[in-house]
Amino acid sequence: IAKIRGVTVMKGRGYFEDGKTLRVETKEGQISVDFQALIIAAGSKPALPKAFDLGNPRIMTSTEALELPEIPETLLVVGGGYIGMELGMVYAGLGSGVSLVEAMPGMLGAVDPDLIRPIQNKAQKMFKSLRFSVKVLKMSTFGQKIKVAMEVDGQKVEELYDRVLVSVGRAPLTQNLGIENTKIQKDEKGFLRVDAQQLTAEPNIYAVGDIVGGAMLAHKASKEARIAVENITGEHRANKDILIPAVVFTDPELAWVGITENEAKARNIPYKAARFPWGASGRAISFDRPDGLTKLIVDPESERIIGAGIVGAGAGELIGEMTLAIEAGLTARDLAETVHPHPTLSETLMEAAEVFYGTATHTAQMRRPAPEATQPATTPQ
Repeated sequence: IAKIRGVTVMKGRGYFEDGKTLRVETKEGQISVDFQALIIAAGSKPALPKAFDLGNPRIMTSTEALELPEIPETLLVVGGGYIGMELGMVYAGLGSGVSLVEAMPGMLGAVDPDLIRPIQNKAQKMFKSLRFSVKVLKMSTFGQKIKVAMEVDGQKVEELYDRVLVSVGRAPLTQNLGIENTKIQKDEKGFLRVDAQQLTAEPNIYAVGDIVGGAMLAHKASKEARIAVENITGEHRANKDILIPAVVFTDPELAWVGITENEAKARNIPYKAARFPWGASGRAISFDRPDGLTKLIVDPESERIIGAGIVGAGAGELIGEMTLAIEAGLTARDLAETVHPHPTLSETLMEAAEVFYGTATHTAQMRRPAPEATQPATTPQ
């Protein structure tokens, strides 16, 4: 495809000599490239705290965890974010005795608790242990195992594992690029600073994806890349108010977009949450996955959908419709009156909207009062 579109692909290491010249180090030698515009999309790497970096291959990041030659009998996962949960469930499904520890009181960060609950219930069945508010103090080599010292419930404990997966975040890949030879600026966490056009402090260098921070998602990077290219070609696009849906590929899957219920509470945004349990979905019951939930966050005055969250098998395939609905400014009424095919999981979106009005066929909900009798909502429900 690159060749068809007239794109020259060069394989090597890029290094900025200044704000207009890139040195590319290839197997054949060095090539100096003068550019009129450039996009940095170097990405990120898994973070590995120095205290855990023993040089022992039995202590892994997500990169090494995808290349294991064998299934470890015992695996400790440090970090209950999306990477830790995804890979922990993969290895538990393959037969590893997985123990997961997380420093925070819960898993998956600030995601709404009702959406996390089905995943946590599944993890408690799959994992050997699932512990929160745990501080990992030290790791050391102990023969063919890794000894891990932790503080659990105020007590110091030591445990042995065949392998340890450290999944505590990612860091931008800004080293050895020659960034210091340009005007490009970094923030306090080392990410490159860009404006709404994805432009750095250098007037001809753009940056997109993980290296600029924010949601570290491939589709977010792709959108930013399009914005950068369109600005380079003179179309003057801005990265403003763009919805980025998120999907966590656990079992069950988790997806959300727009304003979450936690965010609405924290920002004191009036809202009404409408939930449709998958136990009332014929399609979910038919393949024995009634553990899901579809939730809408609706502005009670305008009835516009401002957020959505889905947990359940294939949730990632459903969130696109809700992203479009929010982008288009649709109301819960628009969604409720859109006929969805039966029997499908997409019906749960329509029925969640019907829950908002109290007219869902498959749940026992009280019908909402007529609009003229409805009092403006001032507190979350």
